[in-house]
Amino acid sequence: MTADDASELDQLLDEQIAHYRAIAPEYEDHVIPFAGADELVTALDAFGPGGTVLELACGQGMWTGRLLRHADEVTAVDASPEMLAIASDRIGRDDRVRFVRGDLFSWEPDDRYDVVFFGFWLSHVPLERFGSFWALVANCLKPGGRVFFVDDAHRSPGELVEGESSTTIRRQLNDGRAHRIVKVPHRPADLERRLAALGWAVHVTSRSGPFFWGSGSLV
Repeated sequence: MTADDASELDQLLDEQIAHYRAIAPEYEDHVIPFAGADELVTALDAFGPGGTVLELACGQGMWTGRLLRHADEVTAVDASPEMLAIASDRIGRDDRVRFVRGDLFSWEPDDRYDVVFFGFWLSHVPLERFGSFWALVANCLKPGGRVFFVDDAHRSPGELVEGESSTTIRRQLNDGRAHRIVKVPHRPADLERRLAALGWAVHVTSRSGPFFWGSGSLV
């Protein structure tokens, strides 16, 4: 990657953060209207994220409460203070939760965890940062730790402003403002192979609609 390419990618990721800061109050207006989301919850409960859990890109805390049904403690990280404020209000007073503001492309953990979880985040990691992101996940886990994630591969035709082959899309707010963000349409088999090449044993499952989930650990 050239210096110009790196600079352009940094600008795109800054715009992605700006988008999620701006969309925080209306985030639930933009939830994907497809069947299959209930399967993600069932799969997470079956996985059983117990012990100490790190949630990356926690957003509004929609998954944080579900994690607390299993976990002893949850550390929830997000780059958007607006999202973190909503998440904190959603969870309420609970000494088992710690909310942390951090850009996941520069943030470093101050502890190691039994489980790392991220919901609807992996598709927003550019392929150029895929390896370094998973190195971060590895650095966050205790020996024998596990990872679980949920995501989707949905991109509407109107978002594909740079063409279907591009992983950069444009998403619009209710007031018409728009931002570029990353949206990688991962396919389960390809994702498993890409993770295996990095030393992970992760099984990715997709059953209904555009949703999928993955779980596993380092080999």
